[in-house]
Amino acid sequence: MTDIVVLDHKIHGLSAADYATALQETLPEYEVSLARTAAEKEQLAAEATVVTGYQISEELVESAEELSLFVCTFAGTDHLPIDTLESKGVTVESASGVHGPNVAEQVLGYILTFVCRLDHGWRQEQQSAWSHYQTGELNGSTATVVGQGPIGRTIVDRLDAFGVTTIGVRYTPSKGGPADEVIGFDDAALDDALVRTDHLVLACPLTDLTDQLIDSEALLQLPTHATLTNIARGEVVDTDALIEALQTNEIRGAALDVTDPEPLPAENALWDLPNCHITPHNAGHTPQYWNRCAAITEAAVSEL
Repeated sequence: MTDIVVLDHKIHGLSAADYATALQETLPEYEVSLARTAAEKEQLAAEATVVTGYQISEELVESAEELSLFVCTFAGTDHLPIDTLESKGVTVESASGVHGPNVAEQVLGYILTFVCRLDHGWRQEQQSAWSHYQTGELNGSTATVVGQGPIGRTIVDRLDAFGVTTIGVRYTPSKGGPADEVIGFDDAALDDALVRTDHLVLACPLTDLTDQLIDSEALLQLPTHATLTNIARGEVVDTDALIEALQTNEIRGAALDVTDPEPLPAENALWDLPNCHITPHNAGHTPQYWNRCAAITEAAVSEL
């Protein structure tokens, strides 16, 4: 009998076989099987109590008579047949938080690039130019982190170690968090935070409230030396307004792991701006992904 079935879905180019191995090592008392083909998925899921993977079809849920837990290897669950899972009494667990450490490290890399002017140094290097230039310090600055989920909270923790004053923005500020100050999304509170912000980090989900949250007015609120880092969704920022702000030096610079549209067309002006750094939605990549998913699955199994 198979206790846990790993569906052969690739995440960030990682092999699900490695996930199955990590699960077997984490939960040696359970029988873990990797289902590669459609036939294997149907056969193995029919006898398993736990299935894990990026997605699961309604048909597979209906045929999995013993299924009591589905662990999604993705932070979001909107793509799952939630109604069918609920009707079958299947508990759903997501991989929320799996990206926290690696995304936070990339955010720090972006910010330190601007603060230490490493981008300027790299451009000089390409020209073989040995010329001193002024840099700054991250210590003593203020960062506003929009979104206080697992990723946002981890970013705040990492910034705290650098002596940064942090402002967290979340839907329910009464829930608090690790930031020095936690505020909501109301205009007055956010405007007050933006004018005090040296580094603005977007780590929030895309909703009706956050769509185009950072528009031309918000960008004007930021000091001219401020930086913007977006690892949320491209649509959280008004792209045209950002281009204008970067072209006219309304802000120091932007680091974008997500864009609108995505992929970003080659002719988009953002590519040519020296104060804009772009990575291809890469912040979620980490060699620890399956190990962290295995830990999440272990915790969920212990609750059965």
